[in-house]
Amino acid sequence: MVNKNWTKQELVAYILLYVAHSDLKETRQEHEYILSRVNLETYNHIKREFDGDNDYQSITKIVGAVNSSESYKNNPDELFADIKLMAFADGKMDQMEHAIYNSLKKILS
Repeated sequence: MVNKNWTKQELVAYILLYVAHSDLKETRQEHEYILSRVNLETYNHIKREFDGDNDYQSITKIVGAVNSSESYKNNPDELFADIKLMAFADGKMDQMEHAIYNSLKKILS
């Protein structure tokens, strides 16, 4: 099910979790970056949802939520800045994070 009623914080949390887990692990630095962008309650709520989703469900939710978000639909630059900062949160953007970044940019632009 696509959740089109996410708040901006929930959407950011979900996307950042998706990027952080693109290499199958969430480092301490990535975790701290996410918590610098969203509050702990939002993080915990969205993390439970994220953990129950497969990759297809995640992408479907992200695309649906971004397309219904007035904040990002017509101007995704802020979102891509967050995604890029997330990918570099642990000091480097590995190949999987780079591929996810490029895929999201292509899908959401």
